[in-house]
Amino acid sequence: MQAEAEGFHPYLLRTDLQGEARATAFELATYLRQARLTGDPIPGPTCIVAGGETTVTLKGNGKGGRNTELALAAVNELADFPGVMLATLATDGEDGPTDAAGAVVTGGTFHRAAGLGLHPGDFLERNDSYSFFDALGDLFKPGSTGTNVNDLVFLFIF
Repeated sequence: MQAEAEGFHPYLLRTDLQGEARATAFELATYLRQARLTGDPIPGPTCIVAGGETTVTLKGNGKGGRNTELALAAVNELADFPGVMLATLATDGEDGPTDAAGAVVTGGTFHRAAGLGLHPGDFLERNDSYSFFDALGDLFKPGSTGTNVNDLVFLFIF
C-alpha cells in the first residue's frame, strides 16, 4: 500500500459512508481528533481511509460537490487541532459540476481562511465549498480519471 511506502500506518475505517456530507464531516473529524489524542486504533503517523458516497441538500446557489462540502464542514471541527489532515476526493476526478475532485483541510485552514476574510459557515450556507477552497488554493484537481469507484476520505495523523 502506498501509505506504508510513505511512512504511514494504514487503517481502513469503513467503505460505506453515506448521509449528509456535513454530518459525515463531523463524525470523521471527531474520529480523527480522538485517534490523534489516543493513538487508537493505530499509532501515528497514520493514514486512515474511508469510502462511500455522501449527499448534499442544496440550500444555496454556490459551486461545489459532496467532497468539497464535506471538507468545508470539517474546517471548524479541525480548527487549531495540530498534526492532522483531512483530504477528500471523488475517484473520477470530478466533484459535482466542478473541475476539482475534492479538497484538503488541516488544523490551520480555519485561520488561513479568516486571514483572507473567509468564514466557513457563510460558504456552507450558500453551498459554495468550491469558492472557499479555491481562494485558499486547497482544491485537489487531478483531472478526469475515467474511473468512478467511490468517494474517498483520507484522515492523516502526523
